[in-house]
Amino acid sequence: MNEELQNAREDYQRGSLSENELNGNPVQQFELWFNQYKSSGVADYNAMVLSTINNSGKPASRVVLLKGIDQGGFEFYTNYSSSKGQDIKNNPAVALNFFWPSLERQVRVEGRAFEMSARESDAYFKSRPLGSRLGAWVSPQSAIIPDRKYLENRLEEIQRKYGEDIPRPDHWGGYRVIPEMMEFWQGRSNRLHDRIMYTRTKDGWKIDRLAP
Repeated sequence: MNEELQNAREDYQRGSLSENELNGNPVQQFELWFNQYKSSGVADYNAMVLSTINNSGKPASRVVLLKGIDQGGFEFYTNYSSSKGQDIKNNPAVALNFFWPSLERQVRVEGRAFEMSARESDAYFKSRPLGSRLGAWVSPQSAIIPDRKYLENRLEEIQRKYGEDIPRPDHWGGYRVIPEMMEFWQGRSNRLHDRIMYTRTKDGWKIDRLAP
């Protein structure tokens, strides 16, 4: 197994990234790359890894779905009482990672997560399929539960209580991650990749090239 893994490699040759191609705003540069990836027809094109730090200083990562890009930030929705919600409450510093292998690209984001307004969360919640709205009530996300039957019983209870007119739970809503650093990685041959880093300053964004 180790030999197989050690010999697993790709020579990236599908693109390049130069400073004169860049948008001065990293979020707008992200949208350009994101739309190119979306157009490629892959499933779950909006998947991203969210990393948080708990109150003991331990990191945790999980895949969530990007649900909006607005007000200069990246939006996702979750249960505020979940492990990631509690991590963000204790420490709003988070990291996002987007990996797009078909384009040989990666984007890293470091910033701070802020709760979105109740109005914004209400609007998105109403747009969700019925099953997803029910699930927000049924699941005590990240909590230990006795068995699968627990969820099935909760689902029946919530269906009887609300029918199809399901309000947004107070414990569920959106976060917007405002970036302080963004790095755009384009795979290149011989591992001499292009890495461009944007860093937020008081005057805007500073752009630097990083060694691969």
